[in-house]
Amino acid sequence: MSVFRRARDGKLAARFTAQEADLMTVLASEAEELAGLATDGRAASADPALRRLLPDAYPDDPEASAEFRRFTAEGLAERKAQAARAMSQSLAHEPGRPAQVRLDEAEASAWLRTITGIRLVLASRLGIEHDEDTGQTPRSRSCSSSSTTGWRPCRTRS
Repeated sequence: MSVFRRARDGKLAARFTAQEADLMTVLASEAEELAGLATDGRAASADPALRRLLPDAYPDDPEASAEFRRFTAEGLAERKAQAARAMSQSLAHEPGRPAQVRLDEAEASAWLRTITGIRLVLASRLGIEHDEDTGQTPRSRSCSSSSTTGWRPCRTRS
């Protein structure tokens, strides 16, 4: 990947190798899928990564958190999904071919929001919750291997 640089027209421009573009496209697609799953209470309660995408507003007050989630989760998840779709659209390229992107301010913001969500999910999958964590994946978790990146929803082993 080349460094993002501001072009004369004010847009941010970068080039991605074919592998980078393909991976970023898959990650954006999976981010969109996970955003939708994050509003499913049962899926989110079983998967810490989904809880990281839409964390409790009031960690010490489950009732207030549930009430807040009831009014905000769907809208927040939809905005996360929209950002992931915007990232995918701006990366549109032929699979296996390099990609060049030019992002306006709104697209750059969508990229940042999506990459932040990807980072949170990956950190959760790696067992990184705090700065001092070493990234040990808990042995009691089993992630779906159908994903290129292995960061789709996990199930707790019975």
